[in-house]
Amino acid sequence: MIMIAYLEGTLKKKESDRIILLVGQVGYEVLIPLFVMETLSAKAIGDAIALYIYYHQTDRQPKPVLIGFHLEAEREFFQQFISVEAIGPLKAVKALNVSVRDIARAIESKNIDVLKKLNGIGERTAGKIIATLQGKMGKFALIREGAVDGSSLEPIITGDFADQVISVLVDQLGHKPAEAKHMVTAAMKRKPLIANPEDLFDEVYRGEMKNDG
Repeated sequence: MIMIAYLEGTLKKKESDRIILLVGQVGYEVLIPLFVMETLSAKAIGDAIALYIYYHQTDRQPKPVLIGFHLEAEREFFQQFISVEAIGPLKAVKALNVSVRDIARAIESKNIDVLKKLNGIGERTAGKIIATLQGKMGKFALIREGAVDGSSLEPIITGDFADQVISVLVDQLGHKPAEAKHMVTAAMKRKPLIANPEDLFDEVYRGEMKNDG
């Protein structure tokens, strides 16, 4: 089975919940969550667009469905989001009318009121989302507000675990290199005995929550 993970082309057509992306001479219909579509509002026909793609095809859904995101981390979040009972890809793409960053923060803080603002998500499903995903959202809660495309940023390639975290903050979560270094440095100062990237992500997240609060 052919899998499509990333598409880069020009905007051929735009509707309320999907676009046609022209790649070479092939037009791909891509479903777009509302929070992504809002960032495409200024795009005109013929403009360049690059999207990370979640590719969905099953025996029950034989027609391939492509769902587009600006950041690789947003696609990764989507894969976790649809692991929640009763939330499939098509329901999920309609539900995401709030940024991944804000949804992740709501899950981590157990804020059901924010989750109930998602299209088609009631209190019971919001509770299931928290029960399934709480404790796993720190990385996604660190997505830079307003980040559109991390792939255009200069990559950081290093071996140390702190630099690995900086690299993810830049390449996947949309932060500028200097901004990411500052976040990691501050976390290491607060907790100098951190010895692995998972704990460092947690500390960066805690620091950002304090700054926002």
